[in-house]
Amino acid sequence: MAAAQVAGSLLCGRPREPPREPPREPTPEQDNGFWRLSARLCALRPDDSSSARTEIHLLFDQLISENYSEGSGVSPEDVSALLVQACRLVPLNQNHLVSKVSQLIHHLLNRLQVIVDEQNLDFLLAYTISAIQQCSSWTHMEILQALAALVYCNGSKCQKYLPDLLGKTGLLMKLSDLAQSDPEVRRAAVHCMANLCLSVPGQPYLEEPYQNICFQAFLTTLQSPKSSDMDDITFCMLLQNALKGIQSLLNGGKMKLTQTDKLGALLAVLKKSMFHGLPGLNIEMPTVLYPTPLPQYDGRPLVKPQQSESSASQPTSNKKKKSRVKPKKIQQEDEEEKVSSGEIEAAPVTGTGRVNMHEGNTCCSSSLGVQSLPLDGSGPAGKDRVSLSFSSSSWKRVSSSESDYSDAEGSMQSKMRSYQAKVRQGALACFLSTIKSIEKKVLYGYWSAFVPDTPELGSPQSVSLMTLTLKDPSPKTRACALQVLSAILEGSKQFLSVAEDTSDHRRAFTPFSVMIASSIRELHRCLLLALVAESSSQTLTQIIKCLANLVSNAPYNRLKLSLLTKVWNHIKPYIRHKDVNVRVSSLTLLGAIVSTHAPLPEVQLLLQQPCSSGLSNSSSTTPHLSTPDLWKKAPAGPSVEEASVSSPKGSSEPCWLIRLCISTVVLPKEDSCSGSDAGCAAGSTYEPSPMRLEAFSNLPNDKQILCITVLLGLNDSKNRLVKAATSRALGVYVLFPCLRQDVIFVADTANAILMSLQDKSLNVRAKAAWSLGNLTDTLIVNMETPDPSFQEEFSGLLLLKMLRSAIEASKDKDKVKSNAVRALGNLLHFLQPSHIEKPRFAEIIEEAIQALISTVLTEAAMKVRWNACYAMGNVFKNPALPLGTAPWTSQAYSALTSVVTSCKNFKVRIRSAAALSIPGKREQYGSVDQYAQIWNALITALQKSEDTTDFLEFKYCASLRTQICQALIHLLSLASASDLPCIRGTVELNGDMVRSYILQFLKSGAEGDDTGGPHSPQERDQMVKVAVKHISSVHALAGDTSRKAIVGFLEDTLTVYFDSSGSQVADLELKNR
Repeated sequence: MAAAQVAGSLLCGRPREPPREPPREPTPEQDNGFWRLSARLCALRPDDSSSARTEIHLLFDQLISENYSEGSGVSPEDVSALLVQACRLVPLNQNHLVSKVSQLIHHLLNRLQVIVDEQNLDFLLAYTISAIQQCSSWTHMEILQALAALVYCNGSKCQKYLPDLLGKTGLLMKLSDLAQSDPEVRRAAVHCMANLCLSVPGQPYLEEPYQNICFQAFLTTLQSPKSSDMDDITFCMLLQNALKGIQSLLNGGKMKLTQTDKLGALLAVLKKSMFHGLPGLNIEMPTVLYPTPLPQYDGRPLVKPQQSESSASQPTSNKKKKSRVKPKKIQQEDEEEKVSSGEIEAAPVTGTGRVNMHEGNTCCSSSLGVQSLPLDGSGPAGKDRVSLSFSSSSWKRVSSSESDYSDAEGSMQSKMRSYQAKVRQGALACFLSTIKSIEKKVLYGYWSAFVPDTPELGSPQSVSLMTLTLKDPSPKTRACALQVLSAILEGSKQFLSVAEDTSDHRRAFTPFSVMIASSIRELHRCLLLALVAESSSQTLTQIIKCLANLVSNAPYNRLKLSLLTKVWNHIKPYIRHKDVNVRVSSLTLLGAIVSTHAPLPEVQLLLQQPCSSGLSNSSSTTPHLSTPDLWKKAPAGPSVEEASVSSPKGSSEPCWLIRLCISTVVLPKEDSCSGSDAGCAAGSTYEPSPMRLEAFSNLPNDKQILCITVLLGLNDSKNRLVKAATSRALGVYVLFPCLRQDVIFVADTANAILMSLQDKSLNVRAKAAWSLGNLTDTLIVNMETPDPSFQEEFSGLLLLKMLRSAIEASKDKDKVKSNAVRALGNLLHFLQPSHIEKPRFAEIIEEAIQALISTVLTEAAMKVRWNACYAMGNVFKNPALPLGTAPWTSQAYSALTSVVTSCKNFKVRIRSAAALSIPGKREQYGSVDQYAQIWNALITALQKSEDTTDFLEFKYCASLRTQICQALIHLLSLASASDLPCIRGTVELNGDMVRSYILQFLKSGAEGDDTGGPHSPQERDQMVKVAVKHISSVHALAGDTSRKAIVGFLEDTLTVYFDSSGSQVADLELKNR
């Protein structure tokens, strides 16, 4: 034990301490109190006399009570040196002094936000661990608090002490065990473990065995019920610490939840903790949640009859009035709301930092208003809301004169509710980290456990994330629940695409498609219900963002009409909301609606409505508006509303939404923001959405120039949200046919995008990389036009600059990398012989191809590897590149053959096989050995085309075999005499297998394949005929019978195909030939 080795020296007063540096002279700005007390402490020497102990006690008390202001000039090194000296003065047999020095460590490190350096940490850790081992149990609480402060963000530097702390008989394992008699000590031990798991970017993570030990300890803590000797607040803090620990493991430690039982156990405790302390709700959860498309059970117990009666007897009209008007004398409610909204306490830890929702003052009516505003007249859901209304609002909205408890009791109740809300927020934050650490296809197996479904008639609604959104009294918790729901909905388009409810046909069972459609309808209903009832601007923003994610992914072409109309009518008033973030999210939602399955007739009708349509639908809950008609202040011409109302249906005048977006962007800064939003940039109220080509083309020429000028100007904005949105909009504009052939516009856009690629914000870089990919797509489209003027006029220096930026971006995060490699492939395809001949391009081309090869082989996200394979195929399309003779040729082919045989994702395999079939000349495949390697790899890939443990990949098996067969036939049509022996060997060994798959290729084609291969039967059998003709024409080497064997194999395959298809004429033609 590392700590045991220093225990003896600590008792003897000769601790193994770091070398002491002479104290530095404080600058005038530094804190005089700290330096004065520090100098006194450093002057002391170890002394066991009573007077010495008293002096040390007094010094510690003064150091603890000193007021340390921010920027006091006290450096981390000074604090660490003082703590080492303090520990040196305190022998471990002095329990009171050990307790006091532990308090000092905890106080100074937290108050001054100090992370101890490694040298001093080693000494202080040894001291605290030995103190726990040797001191009385009543000191353990303070020592553990000191230990937690020491290991905070220092987990990677504590490696040699981990056996003492987390081993089988480790201190933290024993003290955090369920058998621990002191609940406060147990909580403090779990807190230490959570801080150990917190990692810092750039430093090593906690080793995997210790990660698993901590994860299991946290999970056990969350699964265990509250013991009888533990008070409620301590229990809440215990749960918070366990949740933070798991979150740190998932975020910083990159822990992978691959085992179903492990993930299911975590999701079960998270769901239970999400509702911890929610008034009127107490759910029982199984130990493990298993993935299933249907709910396992209804986990919510029925509400007691007495409670329902109490709820029914409560005078709702008075209660409603009180919720709308907040008397000044009720200060308790104000404080309570601040606590619940997060103004007093910081947000839960996510990753290595803290998330702050910036919750503002909110009315107390939010949760009550939800229960009194049914949207669709859903009976069971309405009944469910009423049954909980009394319990969720009786303590929230009662005045001090009506309270049944004293002021002290009220303060304790408020504190309790604050801690319970933090547990719910911690569980939601941990759930968000869990979502990010698992694949979406795994997550959607638990869809029904967290996303609501329309309840059956007479049955209560199951608890879900929407339960929190509608009924939690804390706006911060509601916002957290909406963030989690948004994360679930993001990228769910493929999962939701199966939904269908356009038919009313009754079945004996509920199909999966109908269940998903029902879930989508219920999400719409609940989110719109939350929208009209919410009073917190921050939570309102999250509701609208969640709606935008839902709208972007839901298959409205397969659902009944009116869902989008309801969203449209409810959101229009919020375009003029006083809060800039609400206005931004409202415009984003409108952009999502108009982009949905275009051209959707329902959306076309909505766009033809006058802008005043729908405003009256939400009159009962009119949102807070900014200056009236502010957004109508267009720079010239009639107002937006007048224009939209007066314009005939067939007019070329753009609709009100386009005019609104333009007017929003060009409004002066002081007009576009009001109140607290005055510091926002002018463009921050709008994220430009992809305007349809027709809409842009219909704009007058001066308006088109205005849009382009505004976008290029906004690209220099200091606001990163504006910059990201501008980069994305430029990426859309550069695809417009009316703009993409304008060399000057494309060059200006390229320079703007390249500047954004250097931004510190990942979001800006990701949007810029996407736009760079689009811009390079435009280069390829222009290259295919008959007019060569674009290629000739496009700057070679700019191409060089784009290549360098794309290479750097390919080393970035996956969000940036996926589009960076796409851009690299397009740029290498676009290069002209005049570029390639220049020496300055040679090195950059080599770097670019090496970046693509590295990305193909890396263990990155599958989207990144797919794009890298696609890019490599684009490189092969450029005949000017020295493919086949360049040194990188073998590396490129080796990377693709490795992927086609072993990648677990079949779509990536398909794309790599497609890339291998692109070179059009035999020389481009390199040497005979290189050709043989590619051929054998494709045969191996064909044999392994059904080898997968993931059932979701099976649907791509046919497409993979089709693409591999196409690549093999392509290779046959280019083969040289030297290649024939290798091909013959394959025919002899695996002829039956290859023939069966080629027959499937000829019969079925490439259904669902997007690689551009032949789709008609005539095209497919023509490929084989061309291969037969080519092999027949090859001059075989003397004595080599390979040509005859291969031709015979192919002719036999065609004969079988024609016999089975009944095409006797083609068969006879083949035989006669």
